[in-house]
Amino acid sequence: MNYTEALGYMKKAAERGSVLGLSRITELLRRMGDPQDKVKTVHIAGTNGKGSFGAMLTSVLKSAGYTVGGFSSPAITKVTDSFRINGEEISEQDFADLIGGIAPICESMDEKPTEFEVLTAAAFQLFVDRGCDMALVECGMGGDLDSTNVIKAPVLSVITNVQKDHSAFLGDTIAEIASHKCGIIKAGRPVYFGGNSEEAYEIAADTAKKLGCELFIPDYSQFSWSEDNCTIEGAELTYKGQELHIPLLGTYQFENAVNVLSCVEILRREGIDIPETAVRDGLANVKWHGRFEVISREPLIIYDGAHNPDGIRCAADSIRRCFGVKKVVLLIGVMADKEYGLYADMLGELTETAFAVKPDNPRALDSKALAQALNAREMKTAPYDDYASGVRAAYDYAKQHDLPLIALGSLYMYQQFTDALKDIMI
Repeated sequence: MNYTEALGYMKKAAERGSVLGLSRITELLRRMGDPQDKVKTVHIAGTNGKGSFGAMLTSVLKSAGYTVGGFSSPAITKVTDSFRINGEEISEQDFADLIGGIAPICESMDEKPTEFEVLTAAAFQLFVDRGCDMALVECGMGGDLDSTNVIKAPVLSVITNVQKDHSAFLGDTIAEIASHKCGIIKAGRPVYFGGNSEEAYEIAADTAKKLGCELFIPDYSQFSWSEDNCTIEGAELTYKGQELHIPLLGTYQFENAVNVLSCVEILRREGIDIPETAVRDGLANVKWHGRFEVISREPLIIYDGAHNPDGIRCAADSIRRCFGVKKVVLLIGVMADKEYGLYADMLGELTETAFAVKPDNPRALDSKALAQALNAREMKTAPYDDYASGVRAAYDYAKQHDLPLIALGSLYMYQQFTDALKDIMI
């Protein structure tokens, strides 16, 4: 099977829709020899921060000499971007080989696996094939019924935080959402909770107690950090007297770093050797797309995948910290099921003007509907039916007025945005 054929098969799998439950992925993995049981795994759930957490911890473990697998979603650039070895995405042929090996097994099943179930199975097989010492596996959504929740005894279960998102599937309250995410906690295995919701913490603590798990939370007394140290170059923090640099932008990266450093201590307790030099070098060299990422410095263009209330709040905090009283130009494209009015509520006072576009995704909101909603909240927004034209207009306005351009709303439009930008900046 070549890459085009693999994409064709995944399109076929996608037509089956999203069906909750673990029966299909369990059967598929059993027929594959249960690769998920053959590699040490850190299982990661959480509303926000999963990707940055995984990127930082991967970089630290890589610096410590380990071969580290990674599985995340959604893919930021193309499907191969969901699969990583030591932080590097796999090749198109690697992906084709994985799907080519799994597809016949899927087709032999009475109830065929969904698209995400096939991808999940491919990730576990990849980790075994590459001899990974550790795999960092992100939940796609929720936890208890997520396809990744077939890991019987993770080295560590991590819940980065719990905020409102995917309410149609996970519930309208923090308690309901937390209950789903705490479904990744496994009997007798350590769990880390990094959020600041007392309600979510109580559910995590109760679940851990019932399953005989040791629950860890961050000890902020060990950390020293100031938002004044968060600049366009990254952030500086001190942990147990050691000064550390993180090149990732965004004020929220401090919380992600606290979670990573806290989990490093837990992994050490589990017998994973991680020297202090690996921590310092790993954090200093981490790379991750789409999270307040500087795409261009001349002119200054930043992409941030903020798409839920907490993410938008964090984006607003980062804009204030990096640019002070200087206003920005926004390019916004969102999925129709998001609380898109919050962009005006939280970012309106920081914005000179906004440009609404429609990402290339069947769930995307029409640009005119988005502009209408934002204008109704007094954020001056112009809609563009043609995506590339919207990017061009936002770029020209920002350059002409010497203002930063911030593109945000969905990780699904990252590739579309960077491709359009390349054509403009040639």
